[in-house]
Amino acid sequence: MTDILQAVAAGLPLFADLNRADVILYEVQPGGSFLAIEHARPHSVPPVHTVSLVGRQVSPGEQEALDEAFAQERPVIRPREQQGFRSHIVQEAVPIFEQGRIVGVLSIEKSLIEFERHLTRSWVFRRTLYDLRDMLVRGRLSGLQDMSPFRETDGLMVVNESGRIIYLSGLGTHLYRRLQYTEELVGRHIEELQTADPELVMRAFEQRLPFEDERQEGDRIWIRKVIPIVGPRWRMRWPVRHWQPTPVGPWKRRVVLMAIHDATSARRKAEQQAVQRAMVQEIHHRVKNNLQTIASLLRMQSRRVQDPQARQILQESTNRILSVAVVHEFLSQHEGISINLRDVATRITHQMQESVIAREQPISFRVEGASIFLAPQQTTICALVINELLLNALEHGFEGRDQGEVVVVLEDEGHDVVLQVRDNGVGLPPDFDLEQSSSLGLQIVRTVVQQDLRGTFRLENNADGEGATAFVRFPKALPQHDDEF
Repeated sequence: MTDILQAVAAGLPLFADLNRADVILYEVQPGGSFLAIEHARPHSVPPVHTVSLVGRQVSPGEQEALDEAFAQERPVIRPREQQGFRSHIVQEAVPIFEQGRIVGVLSIEKSLIEFERHLTRSWVFRRTLYDLRDMLVRGRLSGLQDMSPFRETDGLMVVNESGRIIYLSGLGTHLYRRLQYTEELVGRHIEELQTADPELVMRAFEQRLPFEDERQEGDRIWIRKVIPIVGPRWRMRWPVRHWQPTPVGPWKRRVVLMAIHDATSARRKAEQQAVQRAMVQEIHHRVKNNLQTIASLLRMQSRRVQDPQARQILQESTNRILSVAVVHEFLSQHEGISINLRDVATRITHQMQESVIAREQPISFRVEGASIFLAPQQTTICALVINELLLNALEHGFEGRDQGEVVVVLEDEGHDVVLQVRDNGVGLPPDFDLEQSSSLGLQIVRTVVQQDLRGTFRLENNADGEGATAFVRFPKALPQHDDEF
């Protein structure tokens, strides 16, 4: 791609929105064909092409407008049939020159209805778009690529070099009425506005470069895209009187095109959401602290209990509470609405290693698999499941053994998640029946997997005869009737 074509490509998105048209940049190929190298579709109206045309080759004779623009070395407008459209589309092809030869063609395509609607718009605005188009194909619109996207709710204003407002769109009129400018603004001098507009217009004329500005106007937050435009003076119907910045020549006409966006509602909503997120994070932080306090109290109580069975029950309850506290800790530290299950599993195994495993019993934990992000409700249930399966493996898997390993494996299978807890212990007894098991931990796992995760749970011996593996499979998507965590 040549330098001129790169410069043109940078300005296509904003130009497509202002024109309410698909804009395709074609590079001229040997033999007279055209290769689409960039395609910008508008956001303000439905696009003509529902898919990108980048990479498409147009042969000679396939599109009349492209051929004529290339052969006649001038802009050409032609109707053309388009698949999926009942009526014709209108294609404007503009040749792009570099060092005296045509290296590309800019194709501006819109529906016939949108083209006719364009013809009813203000002559001043249409001429401004023509000048903008000419600057674009000459590569003289650097800086447009750094601007935020044009929105369909943006107002448009055109100010001439004498400082008079020569065009204001209906949306623009509505925006200024929010600032109590209820009278007609077209024809008035820009300095009559007690806003930042005079400063921004003068800056555009002086710097001759597009820029974006955000500032407070009264109780509103406005974002302005300011574009200085230079074109032939004969297109200008408005007389130039006074307030002229540095001239660019007697045969040139200068205007400033300004797109105005009221970002007040979006910013206030974002601020409210930030406050709400902070409040929710603080709530999760307090819940986590409370759960850890309860766990500490249970741990203290378990030290005073003489009955080994009661002590074990208290220890298991402590671990369950801590596993849920892990999820609240993640929610208190992160703003996202999803949690990495791998991080949660890693934290639970560390807790288990520190609080359950005796120092003289070298049993290790390991977490394998991909990072899987789930909703908080699912993650909470998974944390409880992992905790119970780890406790079950420790309690029954290593009887009579002084060492071993427990591995948590996470698998992302697209729509489903598979969670495995595998040990290399003694395995399941021959008469083991999950449905008839009296283990409270396994009953908890079976219940929450089936009812809360809408998944399946099974427990079986490993094929190599060493240990057992618990398999939990559940869908990523929460059922619609489930409440949000």
